[in-house]
Amino acid sequence: MSGHVFLILAIAVLLMIGQPLRADAVERAEAEETARLLAKLLQSGRMVIERNQSLIDDPHKGEKGFTPELFEQQLVQEFRSRTGIDLTALPKAPVSIIIPPLAKELLPALVQASREVIRDAQVVINQRGIGYKNFIPATYGSQASARFSKSAHVRLKQTTIEPRNPKNEPDEYEASVLKWLAGRPRAEAYVSELTEEGRTLRVVMPIYYAKDCLTCHGEPKGDLDISGYPKEGHKEGDLAGAITVTAPLRETR
Repeated sequence: MSGHVFLILAIAVLLMIGQPLRADAVERAEAEETARLLAKLLQSGRMVIERNQSLIDDPHKGEKGFTPELFEQQLVQEFRSRTGIDLTALPKAPVSIIIPPLAKELLPALVQASREVIRDAQVVINQRGIGYKNFIPATYGSQASARFSKSAHVRLKQTTIEPRNPKNEPDEYEASVLKWLAGRPRAEAYVSELTEEGRTLRVVMPIYYAKDCLTCHGEPKGDLDISGYPKEGHKEGDLAGAITVTAPLRETR
């Protein structure tokens, strides 16, 4: 697909500066920023799980203390470090930090969905005598996305070209964007496009393999990892997949 179809954040912002804001532009800007923040929040949750992975998989401990409350504390800290936004003070956010009304509504909903995932996983997390428990960043991401999407009009999903979990299978649009991203250098940017004749905004934020991910997804390709899946042979910095957000837009007035 041609590069001009995809709008990277910096380009999108530059195109909007100095132009009169139409009703549809305002609606898209709000949805796009909300989608970006939702993806960042899900990424933050994945990072919290990754940092606590050795604790979660410790076979010698029963009660780990990795409660929904502790998870939320670490999630808030991680999200603040990535965005400068304090989730505990959304209504009182400084004027210098612009948070769309839609984001103020949906970010707490994703936090709650994430807490519920951690709550429901307590039996697994605290099981003694078992190391690998298959509660990893990808597991959290899939479950939190699905739980959030059930109650929100915005759909959140994590996906990859060769998913181990069928629920993460990309649709036609997601697959085309992932292939486009795979052929480009890693960048701190996202893809944003209007679909369905401008009625829907699709935002795709790439995820890249970190060093710790290679234990299961690295080399040698074909060897079985701890979960029983064959390794894909990836290297640090390779495209791992993406977090996608699908948001309906109001009709242009």
